[in-house]
Amino acid sequence: MNEKHTTVAVIGGGYGGAAVAKALDEHLDVVLIEPKDAFVHAAGSLRALVRPEWAEHIFFPYDGLLRRGRIVREYAASVDPSGVTLASGARVEADHIVLASGSGYPYPAKTDTDVTAEALDRLRATHDELAGAERVLLVGAGPVGLELSGEIKAVWPDKQVTLVDPADTLLPGFDPALRADLHRQLEELKVEVRLSTRLTREPPTAPGRARAFTVTTTDGEDLTADLWFRCYGVRTNGDYLSDGRLTTRTPEGRVRVTERLTVAGHDHVYALGDITDLAEAKMAGYAMQHAEVVTQNILARARGEEPTATYRPSPVPAVLLPLGPTGGVGQFPSEDGPQVLTPQAVAEYKGATLFTERFAELFGTDR
Repeated sequence: MNEKHTTVAVIGGGYGGAAVAKALDEHLDVVLIEPKDAFVHAAGSLRALVRPEWAEHIFFPYDGLLRRGRIVREYAASVDPSGVTLASGARVEADHIVLASGSGYPYPAKTDTDVTAEALDRLRATHDELAGAERVLLVGAGPVGLELSGEIKAVWPDKQVTLVDPADTLLPGFDPALRADLHRQLEELKVEVRLSTRLTREPPTAPGRARAFTVTTTDGEDLTADLWFRCYGVRTNGDYLSDGRLTTRTPEGRVRVTERLTVAGHDHVYALGDITDLAEAKMAGYAMQHAEVVTQNILARARGEEPTATYRPSPVPAVLLPLGPTGGVGQFPSEDGPQVLTPQAVAEYKGATLFTERFAELFGTDR
């Protein structure tokens, strides 16, 4: 392996991109292109909202990630088979390129600034608004809405929390026992769930700002709340591909990949995480599994060997969905089919710490 002449450009320092950059750093010349000043552990964002004293635990400066490689704090503007053009017009020429730019999601599930200090100020301000609201409306009852409802109830059990979603089932596709336990826990928390309906119009206030309002659902129910959050609307971060110089995206804005996670038509360009067109939920755990495959295949290429690592989505979906630090639902694939976890197991695996210790190790921080 000729380390001095093999450069890997990684676009995006999220879950998958950071893992790939770290794993390749001791072997190859790594350039991580990431505009944020710190990795944001998005799985902890909702707890950071309700417990602002805990918020600093979700930000991990990139300074400790790489020992040999370098981090370029810019946005990628365009990608072609030979490298990356940055927003400043500068170029990063590369032998291998990894598309790991992830996705965006409405605040507070994901931060809306690249600067840690600004993100912390915003979380604290929104916490104060939430603390003063007696009735909270969460529009969207997917994993984000469900998890946020549990976090709110864990801190303020007497707040009225209402979930609204046009779907007729919570977490469709998962084992019926999991969904039954989810409904049981939501009932115990006194979270009100309105399914098979939607709002006739958006609330008149901005999300996260406290001011009383009343909205109507399509089945004629009036809902009054003091504050609301949008808990839907994922969007893939892939504008740097819009010029078509590298590949054509799917209508959903994603990239078609092979079993080796190479971008179709390019054996030296890889994609992982939310930007891929893989038929699975867009979750941090999957992105980090993708990172392992991408790392193995790039190292094989650098050694002059044929890459052999492959990735196939599991036919059994997985989820770890906390409802506060001590509850939640979970499902793992097993040889016997779906394995449904108890709330205690979910808390032990994820809910208590939200995996913050794993990222402290990855980024070399002492927490």
